[in-house]
Amino acid sequence: MATMDQCLTALRGILDDLAANPAAAGLDRSLSCRLTDLDQVVMGRLASGAVRDVHVVPHGPDLAKADIRLTMTSDDLVALTAGELSFGPAWATGRVKLEAGLRDLLRLRKLL
Repeated sequence: MATMDQCLTALRGILDDLAANPAAAGLDRSLSCRLTDLDQVVMGRLASGAVRDVHVVPHGPDLAKADIRLTMTSDDLVALTAGELSFGPAWATGRVKLEAGLRDLLRLRKLL
C-alpha cells in the first residue's frame, strides 16, 4: 500500500499533465480521486489550464460529488504514474473507475 504522500505526488503529476493538454482548455470542473485502500479522497479543481485547491478529505456519505471522479487503490495510482500500468487496460478490467458526464467523458478520452 502506497502512502498518502506518494499518492499526492503521483496525482499531482497526472493532473498537471491533464491540465497542460490543449484538449483541457476551457474546462472548469471539480475533480476527485477516491483511494479505496486508504479510505481517503483527494479533491481539486481543474480550471484555466491548472489544477488548484488539491486537498485530502476522509471518504464519507456527505462528501460532495465531483464532476470528474476517479476510483482506484493507492498502488494502482502510483503504478499509473510510474508507467507500470496503462489507463486503458486498468479501466477495462475495473482496476480504475472513471465517472463523469457524457461531454466530459468524450473530452477526457482525448486526454487519457
